[in-house]
Amino acid sequence: MKEINILITSAGRRVELIKCFQNAKRYLNITGNIVAADASETAPACFFADKKYQVCRIDDDKYIMQLIEICKNERIHLIVPTIDTELIKLSQSKTQIENECGAKVLISGQKVIDICRDKYKTVDFFLKNELTAPRYITKNDLEEDNYEFPLFIKPLNGSSSINAFKVHNQKELEFFTDYIENYILQDFVEGKEYTIDAFCDFKGNPITIVPRQRLAVRSGEILKGVTEKNQLIINEVKKVLNILKPIGQITLQGILNDQESVFSFIEINPRFGGGAPMSIAAGADSCINLYKLLLGETLTYNEEFEEGLLGIRFDQAIFINEKGQKK
Repeated sequence: MKEINILITSAGRRVELIKCFQNAKRYLNITGNIVAADASETAPACFFADKKYQVCRIDDDKYIMQLIEICKNERIHLIVPTIDTELIKLSQSKTQIENECGAKVLISGQKVIDICRDKYKTVDFFLKNELTAPRYITKNDLEEDNYEFPLFIKPLNGSSSINAFKVHNQKELEFFTDYIENYILQDFVEGKEYTIDAFCDFKGNPITIVPRQRLAVRSGEILKGVTEKNQLIINEVKKVLNILKPIGQITLQGILNDQESVFSFIEINPRFGGGAPMSIAAGADSCINLYKLLLGETLTYNEEFEEGLLGIRFDQAIFINEKGQKK
């Protein structure tokens, strides 16, 4: 029986993801621990992991060394980041981490992370490669009135739809451009909103692509969604993956205009999205795939996921006693 230990960083509220890794481990009859780390000692996901660590904040100079120490102590084979703000730091430190403790970091190269984290570069990537995306509005466009309402504004390095707004008129435009620092302003695209969970192997080859329509959202994360084998979307995502060559889990967002049969890409997040367990439940099990890759298996592309699977997420509570134990 093979032992594989996995570290989930910035675990936060990713209870579902922790459970998905545990289910995959049992399914494949693998031993080893799911270890969770977070800056908060009360991060819910940490109480569902086999072991947990409290670490410093990501912007602390000691962060990478703390991860390396955890990896040494727990014999970690794979580090799985979960939030945008740690991606740049981990991509820059990937070689150091892998050399010092032997743990693989599930992260794409710095060029990929740079494209995905800077919204201007993301749009430029789409347009340069003849993929549809809403244009961004420049200062010259604003000065020359070269735009039409509604527009859409969001932070340049934003995450989880924080400070992302539809702009209906000039008064709102003036307010939001003053309120949000380092923003990107774009044309607003009408249509059905989709999140696509894609998984690539360690060489950037696509293995699974699962579009799911976003039916209800809270704080940027999906509450209700349904999987859909939409070949137009799948084919467009394939183009992105074949050019970008990301590593591991990647989440893409976009808008489908059914009448014109056009899919407009909005952004790319090169990590597990909050709704990824929906696609995992549909059969595109990225956690099982990761274990198989770590075991040396070669995976091939497939679309063997369940269409029309409705995912409904909800809040739960856990209770911790004075000893720090989950009741």
